[in-house]
Amino acid sequence: MKHTLSVLVQDEAGVLSRIAGLFARRGFNIESLAVGPAEKAGISRITMVVNGDNRTIEQLTKQLYKLINILKVQDITDIPSVERELVLIKIHALLENRSSILEIAHIFRAKVVDMAHEYLILEVTGDPGKMVAIENLLKQYGIIEIARTGKIALTRTSNVNTEILKTRLKSYSLS
Repeated sequence: MKHTLSVLVQDEAGVLSRIAGLFARRGFNIESLAVGPAEKAGISRITMVVNGDNRTIEQLTKQLYKLINILKVQDITDIPSVERELVLIKIHALLENRSSILEIAHIFRAKVVDMAHEYLILEVTGDPGKMVAIENLLKQYGIIEIARTGKIALTRTSNVNTEILKTRLKSYSLS
């Protein structure tokens, strides 16, 4: 199962290297990694997605706490959260396909950030599912390059779980 970990660290040289080393020594692959400043100066938030069962992730969390400069580790997989990614997609957009591509971009609220004679670069932000959906639709036109940030996430203070709401809305629409 994929787990999303939110890790607060002191913003010092070598912290990310020590975390990556810990994962490498234990044979874990980090599927997604995003690092940036947190709410307080001198603190960074690392959001990572890793595969493992609950017991393995618990052990990994304990190992992370043993590293210096680690302030807080939280598995937010099952906690109501806001999750976002940013993707840039360079696509082959011939004149005859351009309007179809722009229609898909409009539906997904993607922005055209660069346009050339035969190419477009789209900027898409949203939850990870949205990224997969637009990528699947655009494949038929010829994706040239993709750059993806990886997941960033914050827990919801409201505790509203949007996944449960989506499930309920689907069941209402089927009735």
